[in-house]
Amino acid sequence: MSWMLAIPLLGLTTGLRSFSPMAVLCWFAYVGQIPVDGTWAAWAGRLPTVVILNVLAVGELLADKLPRTLDRTSAWPLLARLVLGGLAGSITATAMDGPGIEGVLLGVVGAALGAFAGIMVRCDLVETIGCEDWKVAIGEDVVAILAAWFALYVVAS
Repeated sequence: MSWMLAIPLLGLTTGLRSFSPMAVLCWFAYVGQIPVDGTWAAWAGRLPTVVILNVLAVGELLADKLPRTLDRTSAWPLLARLVLGGLAGSITATAMDGPGIEGVLLGVVGAALGAFAGIMVRCDLVETIGCEDWKVAIGEDVVAILAAWFALYVVAS
């Protein structure tokens, strides 16, 4: 039953930040907290994958604060979130000996919800609090990383 919480939450965090949940997932796989060895997803636990995804995640965290960055609901950023949400869901389902297609579907739905709800909440907070967007974005970064960690902690338990 933990996959019903973990995979949609992982997808939701992918809707907030595309690469951060995958980076967290790869760390969990690398240290052996989620079992992917011997499966198609074994590549997620390799050190080069961890390094590449962490570099991409840090780059995304920095780029998100720039004024010219596309909205997450624009076509290409949204497509990337849906693909990465599905991939994270499939890897997590595989690690839990579950059906990969269900993991994909839960991850994609979670990513779509995260992308659209995330932008609405972020815009509302900026307007309500009256602060600069990048300040709210930093809080969103923290939420995305901690929620991804929690989702994978549930899987590893």
